[in-house]
Amino acid sequence: MALLYERICNHVLEQLRRGALRPGDRVPSEMELAAQFEVSRITSKRALEVLREAGLVERIRGKGTFVVRRLPDLSRITMPLRGRPGPRQEARSIALIVPDMSEAYGLDLLNAIEERCAEYGAHLVVRRTHGRQTDEEKAVDSLVASVDGLIVFPVHGDFYNASLLRQVLDGYPVVLVDRHLSGIPVAAVHTDNVAAARALTSRLLDQGHRHIAFLSPPPVNTSSIEERLEGFRSAFEGRGQAYELTDLRSTLPGSTTTESVRADMEVIRAFRERLPEVTAYFACEYNLARMVDRALGGDGVVACFDSPGDSIGGPPYLHVRQNQAEMGRRAVDLLLAQLRGEPVPNLSMVPFELVDADSNT
Repeated sequence: MALLYERICNHVLEQLRRGALRPGDRVPSEMELAAQFEVSRITSKRALEVLREAGLVERIRGKGTFVVRRLPDLSRITMPLRGRPGPRQEARSIALIVPDMSEAYGLDLLNAIEERCAEYGAHLVVRRTHGRQTDEEKAVDSLVASVDGLIVFPVHGDFYNASLLRQVLDGYPVVLVDRHLSGIPVAAVHTDNVAAARALTSRLLDQGHRHIAFLSPPPVNTSSIEERLEGFRSAFEGRGQAYELTDLRSTLPGSTTTESVRADMEVIRAFRERLPEVTAYFACEYNLARMVDRALGGDGVVACFDSPGDSIGGPPYLHVRQNQAEMGRRAVDLLLAQLRGEPVPNLSMVPFELVDADSNT
């Protein structure tokens, strides 16, 4: 199935072949094409840029877009008309939009994406959003006209990114990593967070803990946290008592300040005083695990997702290790498949493993 901007390109190419458009003729504007094909102006702008790259039109500032005076041999231009051929024939340009990267999570993902792009000869652009949705929207809007596709690690938030949704609905090649957008038909590569959280909680229960608390920022519209909470709840089934503290803020992007950390630590301490029977804490991310550990003074077992370690001491917490390398490789593969016009699944799960504290295995 042709992408939306390809439909516009191929329509113009057919008009050239039929003689409906001749050298020097004006080509419909971005706005006119957007209205005709019921797409966004970003999509129609991309189509005109592909036509320019193919040597079929020229864009004159302040006047518009026109058929070039000397057309190339139209019989040698293949259909569907795309900005570039397959990924191994000529370099593609891919953009990775990511909140941030750290040793705990993100660096291995970036390395895998960069290595996979290098294998295909694809150019990689990286844009950090610092976890701000406004910066994510700006990144999407600024990159779609200059790259062939996007790999996006969505920011945490109560609302979906309107710019990203528009690109998905317009058929622009997009792959999400780490999480997905519920109800939105877009390719996403992530861990089975429900199964991973259930396995981690079950390990704590098997260790004899019967009162376990789940700690996280607000889970609303952040699929990874919502699913981890679901997995946590599903692990009990009469085996123990679950508690939840899901309004912590200091690990949210832009909120990691001394004041917010202190405030959350006080909330955690008050939670512990109110529920002294809790002996294990499931933190949905590594930095929150560190905060819980410090707030409790080491009095209690802490488990989390993605706990980094070193070659000597190993990781400090029992944790779920996500396969970031596989996530990154698969994201690139899916994006390039989209660019070749191949169908791809909406959800693609990568494996995970449980890693014990102070263990290098």
